[in-house]
Amino acid sequence: MNIKKIGLTALAGSLVATSAYAGALTLNGGAKLSYTTYGGSIATKDVASGFAMDQELSATGSGELDNGMTISVTHGFRGYATGSDTSSLTLDMGDMGSISYNDTDGHYGLAALEDKMPLAYEQANDGLGTTATVANMAKMNSGQGFGYSVNVNGVSVGLGWSDGLGAVTDRTDGQQDTSVASTNSSSSLALQYTFEDLGLTVMAGTGEEGQADGKELDHTTVGAIYTYGPVSVGYQVNDEDDSDTTSTTTDMETEIYSVAFNVNENLSISYGEHNTEKDGSTVDQEAKSLQASYSMGGMTINLKDSEMDNVGNSANTTHETTEILVTFAF
Repeated sequence: MNIKKIGLTALAGSLVATSAYAGALTLNGGAKLSYTTYGGSIATKDVASGFAMDQELSATGSGELDNGMTISVTHGFRGYATGSDTSSLTLDMGDMGSISYNDTDGHYGLAALEDKMPLAYEQANDGLGTTATVANMAKMNSGQGFGYSVNVNGVSVGLGWSDGLGAVTDRTDGQQDTSVASTNSSSSLALQYTFEDLGLTVMAGTGEEGQADGKELDHTTVGAIYTYGPVSVGYQVNDEDDSDTTSTTTDMETEIYSVAFNVNENLSISYGEHNTEKDGSTVDQEAKSLQASYSMGGMTINLKDSEMDNVGNSANTTHETTEILVTFAF
């Protein structure tokens, strides 16, 4: 939903000494109403069960440079969560690919392959686990940093890099806020290719994620999706290894698989699972999710019924969630 177009001008003066900038940003939002319930042995959630509205807003703008390349910017705002705002800048160079920077949550490189399985709504472990009992998943964490993407002979290539510094910036002088602790830098590579005649998409990636202790988490991901008519089946394995050989407590492997069925152009259903094995734990964390999505004109209804056993690889801990999300487009 386009709410309002706002013209922004930064005049030469006390804020900018030698230049003047002008641009137009479009403010976007959505009309989303949800009802969510939680259950299980760790049913106490950060927020209570009940009705809620999405409060996300984004301001976007773009323009063409003299050389034909385009530049676009997005600023995201969430009124309900402190520190969750995000901004990104993308330079589209056509056939040479695009370069992006995100100051909070870029999902570049391997982070973009966190869960690529076909689903009617969202990934199977979404909304499960609490602050006290975190749901484990082997994945390359996203965050502040740079991304590069390009298509080479049908192969989608994604690169991600972060210097590990926090995203908070002192807006008065443009310098990095040193109160945010830094970690080692992170880098990753992701590849994806679709065999159109076979209905098969394959993906793989690798990356190294810097940690505050000076060690690295080594990540790998491989997966495939096969589509035949209205049915899609996917399988993916994410692996995470701590380079610190004296500790295996963070070594994890997550298996993800799902099946999705497009009943018709309006209705789709899916079933997916996340199973995470963690070194040093005697039980595996297991998540299951049944989902459906139905569109009717400008209204979309998403439903999910999810549950997780052995949350955080802790025996006899369970979490359940049921959600109905209604979205209106106008």
